[in-house]
Order: sequence, then C-alpha cells, then structure tokens
Amino acid sequence: MDLKTYYSNIREAEARLEGEFIVVISMATPEGGKAGVATEVPRYTAAKLINDLRARVATAEETEMFHLEADDRRRRYELEEEARRMRVMVIPASDLRKGK
Repeated sequence: MDLKTYYSNIREAEARLEGEFIVVISMATPEGGKAGVATEVPRYTAAKLINDLRARVATAEETEMFHLEADDRRRRYELEEEARRMRVMVIPASDLRKGK
C-alpha cells in the first residue's frame, strides 16, 4: 500500500464533504462490521471511513432521521435524569393542621 496515495485519497474525500460533522452509514465488513448503523463523525473521520469502504455518506433523509432520533433520545434521557433527581418530602398531617 502506497501511503502517499492513501492519505491523498482521504484528503480528496474530505474536500468533497461539506460541514464540520457528517452523518455516515456503516457498511458490512469482513471483520464483522454491522451494516446500516448511522453515526455522526468529524469530516476527516468520515473521509477515512469512506476511503476504507467502511461507511458511506448518509442521504439527506437518513441524516434528518438520525437527528430526530438523537433529539428524541436526548429528551428521554433528560426526563429520566430529572425524575431521578426529584426529591420527595413527607410532612405529617398533624404539622399541616398546626399551620407549621
């Protein structure tokens, strides 16, 4: 493998990508890589994955779906964390009647 060509191809792929972060969809690999997993990665990492035939750039529809699902997961996590931090204080009824 010619390393100059390899890294030149990565730089060319990186130049074709727009934006700082790119959503990529994984492809099946002989090492057991699972196809169809969406991930958002920095542009250089996306270029390397594409050059190594481990991923492809997500379509606009796939990117939108990825972001919607990520927002949903984030909201559910925040609600769970909020519920976990909720404190309950038990006040005896006798204290309420006395006006305390």
